[in-house]
Amino acid sequence: MLLEIAKLPTAENSAILLNPADNIAVARVPLAAGNELRIGGQTITVRDAVPAGHKVALRAIQPGEVVHRYGQSIGRAKAAIQAGAHVHTHNLSFEELHFEYEFPAGEAPFPEPENVPSFQGYPREDGRVGTRNYIAVVAASNCAAHTAELIAHSFDDETLPPNVDGVVAFPHGEGCGHSIGPDTDQLRRTLAGVLAHPNVSAAIILGLGCEVNQIDHYLGPNAPRTGRLIGMTLQSSGGTRATLAAARAEIARLMEQASAEQRVPSPASKIVLGLNCGGSDSFSGITANPALGVCCDLLAEIGASAVLAETTEIFGAEHLLVKRARNRQVAERLLRFVKGYKEYLSRFGGSFNDNPSPGNKEGGLTNILEKSLGAVAKAGSSPLTDVVDYAEPVRTPGFVFMNTPGYDPVSLTGLAAGGCNLIAFTTGRGSAIGFPNIPVIKIASNSNTYRRMQDNMDVNAGAIADGEKTVPEVGREIFDLLLQVASGEKTCAERLGHKEFVPWRIGPVL
Repeated sequence: MLLEIAKLPTAENSAILLNPADNIAVARVPLAAGNELRIGGQTITVRDAVPAGHKVALRAIQPGEVVHRYGQSIGRAKAAIQAGAHVHTHNLSFEELHFEYEFPAGEAPFPEPENVPSFQGYPREDGRVGTRNYIAVVAASNCAAHTAELIAHSFDDETLPPNVDGVVAFPHGEGCGHSIGPDTDQLRRTLAGVLAHPNVSAAIILGLGCEVNQIDHYLGPNAPRTGRLIGMTLQSSGGTRATLAAARAEIARLMEQASAEQRVPSPASKIVLGLNCGGSDSFSGITANPALGVCCDLLAEIGASAVLAETTEIFGAEHLLVKRARNRQVAERLLRFVKGYKEYLSRFGGSFNDNPSPGNKEGGLTNILEKSLGAVAKAGSSPLTDVVDYAEPVRTPGFVFMNTPGYDPVSLTGLAAGGCNLIAFTTGRGSAIGFPNIPVIKIASNSNTYRRMQDNMDVNAGAIADGEKTVPEVGREIFDLLLQVASGEKTCAERLGHKEFVPWRIGPVL
C-alpha cells in the first residue's frame, strides 16, 4: 500500500491502510471534515478533523468492538464510532491482552553468511571490532563524577594524536547508597561493559575511595584488558586537582597505545547494532521502524547482530516475537522478562500503558498496544536468536532482545554495556540524544521532523510516506550508512556533542 502513495494528497492516498483486516486507517496528511477518502474499495466521508498520523474509522465500530491496526488489536471502542470519525484516546480504550502463545516447535538454524561486506574498524584482542577509538574515564560513583568530567574536558582544546577519537567521561549518580545485591550487580555489569567496550582503547575507573562500588571490583589479575585499565581514587590520589594531574599523566601514556592502533578492513559481521526509538509518532511504525527492520534483516543475513531493547515497548506485541524465537528456551526467557517487568511496575502502582508520553499521543499513538506493534518493526522479520538482561554481553548473531526500560538514556546505556558498537535511533517527534563513545544514527519517521530538526537527523524515512522512496530502499540506505559510520563518518549526534549516559537504578536508596 505504501508504495502507491503519491506525495500530493488525493482521496486515494490521504490515508494509509496497513492491513486489509484493519477497521481504521492512518491519516497521511491532515484531514478536514467533509474530505472524501477512497480506500479499501470504499468511499468514506471524514466526519471530524483528523491530524496527520492519527486514525480515522473506515466503518462503523460498535461499543466494545476491537479496533485493529497492523491486523492486531489496539483496544476496544469506548462508545459507538461512526465511519469517518477520528479514533483516539477519547473513544478508544486500553485493554491488557492475554495471548495463547505460539511457541517454536524446534530449533531455527543460524544463517550461513555470504558476501559479507567490510568496514574500516579497530580490531580488539577479544575478537570484537571497534567503530571508534576512545579513552574512557568512568566514575565508579557519583562522588567521582565531577572529577571524571574535569579530566575528560581538560583535553577538549588539545590536539589529539592520530587514531584517537577523544577522551570521554562517564559520570552518573549511582554507586553508593545501594543495597548489596541485584542493583549493585547491575551497576557493576554496566560499568564493566563500558570499560571493556570495543570502542574504548583504554580506560580509567575512578572512585572516591569509600563508596559501595569499590574500584577493586574492576581490577586485578582476572579483570579484562588489565594492561589498558587504570584504577584511581580521589582519596588516595590527593583530592580533585591532584587526581586530575595524575589522570592526565596516565592518559598521555594510554594515548600513545591508542594512537598506534589503526583502522583495518573488518567484516561487517562484527557490527552489533543497538535499536532504540524515542519521541515516536504514528508514522514510526509505518516508515522509520520497518525500514530499520529491513536493515536488521540484512545484518542478520551476514552474521551481524541487531539488538532490540525497551521491554516496556514490546508489551502487546510480545506474541509476535515469541513466534520468531530460535527455540522455546529463548521464547520463555523473553516472557519471563515481560512478566518480571510487569511485577516491577505493579510495586509502584504503574502499568505498561503509562509508557506513551504526551508527545506520543499528540503524534497519533493512543496506547501502548499501538506503540509496541510499531516499535517491534525495528527488528525486521528474522528469527529471535537470543534474549539477554540489561547490560549483559551480546554474543549471538542475528536478532537479539535486551531487557531495558523505554527511557532512552537508560536503554542506550544498557545497549552500550552489552557491546553494541553502533546505535540506530528512530524518532517521530524528534530527539537529540547521543552517547559518549558510540555513534547514534537518527532516523526521522516523517519529513516535517526531518526538516525541522535537520541538524539532529541522519536519515529521512518520511520519504516513504511522501511516496518518494520505498521501505526496502530506505532500509538499504540505513545499512549503507551503517558501514560508512562504522568506518569513521560522524553522525549528527556526534558532531553536536551529545553524550548522555544513565545507568538503570532499580533498587532502593539507602
